[in-house]
Amino acid sequence: MINDERAIITVLGRDRVGILAGITAVLAEANVNILDISQTILQEFFTMIMIVDLKEKNLAFNELQGQLKEKGKNLGVQVTIQRADVFKFMHRI
Repeated sequence: MINDERAIITVLGRDRVGILAGITAVLAEANVNILDISQTILQEFFTMIMIVDLKEKNLAFNELQGQLKEKGKNLGVQVTIQRADVFKFMHRI
């Protein structure tokens, strides 16, 4: 398996003020760099996907995952994070 230090983060939920700020604050605090980001609002639903670099993170992956889930809960959105190498492996042809 490829040793990839990137992850894919998805955020889904009803649109409201502060979603982007809240999620990116967690990433900044964990020293996680955003490599690419796409977001849109489909009717009243907020959707976002990010590719992030985990090389310089200052906490364990499961701790980051827990903090993102907790922030998502506080914001009323669903947040998932998955290592890019796992994602690639699951979706290979």
